[in-house]
Amino acid sequence: MLHFFHTLIFGVYPYIALTVLALGSIIRYDREPYTWRASSSQLLRRKQLMWGSVLFHVGVLFIFLGHFVGLLTPIAVWDALGVSHSFKQVVAMTAGGIAGAMAIIGATMLAHRRLFDPRVRATSSTTDTLIILLLWAQLFLGLATIPFSMQHLDGHEMVKLMDWAQGIFTFNLAASSYITDVAFVFKLHLFLGLTILLLFPFTRLVHMLSAPVRYIWRTGYQVVRKKDRLPVHIRREVTE
Repeated sequence: MLHFFHTLIFGVYPYIALTVLALGSIIRYDREPYTWRASSSQLLRRKQLMWGSVLFHVGVLFIFLGHFVGLLTPIAVWDALGVSHSFKQVVAMTAGGIAGAMAIIGATMLAHRRLFDPRVRATSSTTDTLIILLLWAQLFLGLATIPFSMQHLDGHEMVKLMDWAQGIFTFNLAASSYITDVAFVFKLHLFLGLTILLLFPFTRLVHMLSAPVRYIWRTGYQVVRKKDRLPVHIRREVTE
């Protein structure tokens, strides 16, 4: 039974999450383009938003790039470059720890602002609050994996996660078996990450898929409002 649920969560659930992510995002952009935004509340408690947003976004960006390169780059490439598993493990822990600390501090500031400022809370939706809390929990779990990674400085534990991620994207039916014996915190971190991807199309996170690049080449315009020029006799009648 445990093997069945393990296969279901780490062998089948990833494809469900990725499919909903892709199709859900396309459908939402096509059918509800005016909801494709971050719904910023920057006019309220702006200073805390600025610091929290910068720390969070910079930290998350580095984490995303680190996970993308670290997990999906074939092991043969690292070996060809002469990068040992142990060295890669230490770099991942150090860089990921710094980026994770930045991101979770920023997420804490954003969550505090959204939960404890009455005006921000009044303008927030349930999904806005839910997603920032889920992201905070995911960042916490990511940082919680560091002590377990320190117990495997040979990098072999990390290789299991790389094999799993690459197995999912290459449709390897045995992908879930690669992480059978990894620490539970890693599994929880993966499960919550997949759940966030599943919820992605239904939240404000969709703005991550867009960039306002069209403003670079868009010609400027100016809206001019002017009073209608009425004939003199009509203006006199109106004023009288």
